Parts: sequence; structure tokens; C-alpha cells
Amino acid sequence: MSILELDSKGRLTLPKEIRESLDMGKKVLIINAGDHLKIIPLPSNPVQTLHGAFSTKKSFKGLRRQAELTGEEEAKKERG
Repeated sequence: MSILELDSKGRLTLPKEIRESLDMGKKVLIINAGDHLKIIPLPSNPVQTLHGAFSTKKSFKGLRRQAELTGEEEAKKERG
């Protein structure tokens, strides 16, 4: 557990130990879960990670938006 401080521009720096333990790339998904934030590391190349996992005619942009909406809905359910 770490207590972090925002800089003057509202930015947050995650400690190196946390970034390394999660093998984080440069992007994360942040979900507002009401009384807290969820930070989910994203792979550096999500398309490559999912390559061959399923077939669909939807665009990556459409799939990503659908995933974001699903994440937001799940966070709302957790809040009650």
C-alpha cells in the first residue's frame, strides 16, 4: 500500500515497484468507482494480445468502447 500525492497538474506517479510488479506498459484504464478509483494496466499492444482469441466484424474502437461501458456498469453495481 502506498500513499501518493498529486502534483500541481493533478498527475500521479506510481512507484516503480508497483509498475514492475504488474509489468505495466504506458497505458492504464481508470474507472471511477464512486468512492475510489480502479486502475487497470493495459497491454502495450492490446490487438496483438487478443489476436486469434475470437473473430468478430466489429472494429477495435467499437469493442474497446463496449468494454469501457461494461467496466463502468460493473463499477456502478459494486457501489450499490
